[in-house]
Amino acid sequence: MAAVDLQEMKNYLRVDFDDDDELIADIIETSQKLCMDIARTDNEVAFSSDSGSKTAVMYAAAYLYEHRENADHHALTLTLRSLLFSQREGIF
Repeated sequence: MAAVDLQEMKNYLRVDFDDDDELIADIIETSQKLCMDIARTDNEVAFSSDSGSKTAVMYAAAYLYEHRENADHHALTLTLRSLLFSQREGIF
């Protein structure tokens, strides 16, 4: 269960064409996996049900989409840690 669906992400990105649908779908999947790793969880249902998760996944997906040529993954990870701090499990 994805925290964000394709149409919701396209609206957030203000993308009104279908050419990048596959790319955006892949970025959503990658972003959710990254966020779940940072939150130290493998429970997709619980992760997706938290409102903070949706914000983090949308932020990560937007960042990766907009900076696909020169993304700073370290900076992205630090920001996601801050966004997901309240959900982060003590151990994985």
